[in-house]
Amino acid sequence: MAKTNSFTCSSCGASFSKWSGRCEACGDWNTIVQEVPLSAGPASKSLGAKRGSAVRLTDLSTEETPPPRTLSGVTELDRVLGGGLVPASALLVGGDPGIGKSTLLLQAAARFARNGLKTVYVSGEEASAQVRMRAQRLGLADAPVKLAAETNLRDILTTLEAEKPELAIIDSIQTMWADNVDSAPGSVSQVRAAAHELTTFAKRRNVSVILVGHVTKEGQIAGPRVVEHMVDTVLYFEGERGHQFRILRAVKNRFGPADEIGVFEMTGRGLAEVTNPSALFLSERGQPTPGSAVFAGIEGTRPVLVELQALVAPSPHSQPRRTVVGWDGGRLAMILAVLEARCGIPFAGLDVYLNVAGGMKISEPAADLAVAAALLSAREDTALPADTVVFGEISLSGALRPAPQTENRLKEAQKLGFTAAIAPAGGKSGTVSGLALTRATDLTGFVGEVFGAG
Repeated sequence: MAKTNSFTCSSCGASFSKWSGRCEACGDWNTIVQEVPLSAGPASKSLGAKRGSAVRLTDLSTEETPPPRTLSGVTELDRVLGGGLVPASALLVGGDPGIGKSTLLLQAAARFARNGLKTVYVSGEEASAQVRMRAQRLGLADAPVKLAAETNLRDILTTLEAEKPELAIIDSIQTMWADNVDSAPGSVSQVRAAAHELTTFAKRRNVSVILVGHVTKEGQIAGPRVVEHMVDTVLYFEGERGHQFRILRAVKNRFGPADEIGVFEMTGRGLAEVTNPSALFLSERGQPTPGSAVFAGIEGTRPVLVELQALVAPSPHSQPRRTVVGWDGGRLAMILAVLEARCGIPFAGLDVYLNVAGGMKISEPAADLAVAAALLSAREDTALPADTVVFGEISLSGALRPAPQTENRLKEAQKLGFTAAIAPAGGKSGTVSGLALTRATDLTGFVGEVFGAG
């Protein structure tokens, strides 16, 4: 039987049957490497030649004790983890370079260690002296954290076997090197082998393992996607370099809700948790100005209020610009098309800029109506009332669809001093005392109600 070669892009993980200089999936050059199998065994050997052991089966009604959890004391981190750290769990934390991943995990390691959890921090990117300098700057030099600087995976596993920690942090998985894999550190084979060995070690030895992962230019964790399937929890650490806010977002969690967020603020003493992110995101909001709208959103189980800012100006170019920060550019194009087709409000020949204040990223469809309000406010040069929040999904027909958890959104707005809200009609009715709620059935009615035009 002829041997089949497999080639994989080390940037995006796409597989090909032959080598080429440029990856057809992500467009990067010189990133395709030959895939080396992790073990060399006879492929034609039948599994039926050796009888296995019977697997114990249970039914869906079997009751099991929920796994115990260890709290770090950092409320935002414990919220994202689903209520604390679960023993024998594997976590993957990704984020842009310099965003603060190592700072966050060093602070978390110190908190867990002070709470009685035996913790080992292994750095493959920095020397031990550099990690100690960061710990001194953060005021964590006295934390009982065991520290090592190593990239050899076999030596790391041997050390963890001897030390028997309850929590091991590996920074980062792309620097780990397995000597039984014939490829360079950071390659697809090495990352997959290291993640498999560390995840298996976590389950076998009842040790919680946190892996740090680099991200590609598209914001995805570098390496094969199978790594994200191996681990129990995948967290992304997000934020803009120009803002002090950082968002820790759970995109996968087998022990808690996904899409939960924790908000931190980068200070001179490290990352400080933000218990009321809505107040922080709206703290710099001044007098009502055209192009500004406050959106009442839901991130995981938490209501969050953020400011959407829009700017509409005549374009000197034949092709007007559409620039978006913190939202989906394709959805902005859809909102502009619906406004023109259903409401007769054209944006041709106008540059459109949309920004989510504070470096927040929003993916919720309920932001459609707030985006439309900000765009119309900027185009008509009319400021929305300062005490009003807006939320709702816009369909292609121009109808407005209700958003889930309406009552939670209204309660958060009322808590921060807002006295009015505009939301779609229908769905579950949610009312909050002291807050006037305006219901709109379609986008045309919303435009006429707020801007006096239909």
